[in-house]
Amino acid sequence: MNTIAQNLERTLERIKNAALKAGRDPSGIKLVAVSKGIDVDRIKMALEAGVKCLGENRVQEFIDKYEVIGEDVEWHFIGHLQRNKVKYIIGKMALIHSLDRLSLAEELNKRAGRKSIKVDVLVQVNVSGEETKHGVSLEKAIPFVTTVAEKYPNINIKGLMTIAPIADDPEKVRPYFRKLRLLSQSIEERKIPGVKMEWLSMGMTDDFEVAVEEGANMVRIGRAIFGPRG
Repeated sequence: MNTIAQNLERTLERIKNAALKAGRDPSGIKLVAVSKGIDVDRIKMALEAGVKCLGENRVQEFIDKYEVIGEDVEWHFIGHLQRNKVKYIIGKMALIHSLDRLSLAEELNKRAGRKSIKVDVLVQVNVSGEETKHGVSLEKAIPFVTTVAEKYPNINIKGLMTIAPIADDPEKVRPYFRKLRLLSQSIEERKIPGVKMEWLSMGMTDDFEVAVEEGANMVRIGRAIFGPRG
């Protein structure tokens, strides 16, 4: 068994244990293997080991990999998305995790309309309020979701995403994950047409176990699977 396969096995075991600790079914948690900065050979090793979903955050890097790997895997876009790059990924991504402004929603809606498709997205929420992070603020999230649902019929809002602050102890970021879960529940209760809080994307290599305990059903993990990026 190669190192990536061993890493994947350990990571899945950790996800399982965190879910069971919280009284949750581990099979309901989706792993997005973050492959940014990872070469195609290592990605193929991960796919052979059982990875089914890859997360990329740079459009050009994704395009280069897509030309080699194609549709053999479910692609997710997890980084900040510029409007002028939407045309390169529309129809190729199963899920875009980073809808964070109306101008991007407008572009996604337009490009999806031209292809006669609907694009599935998560709304990125800046729970911590850090200026260095993208995302809609907690206070503006519900109005934002409502506006997108009303104005852009080619967009399906499938849930929420957040990036927690960097912390030396994962317990320090637990409150941020909890706030996103509560926001998700609040949005779901409103029964907004075209909006379904199916996914709660939160948790990365350093904090995914806490995220799972707080309700994440999608985790974005790179380093724990692929090792340090070269």
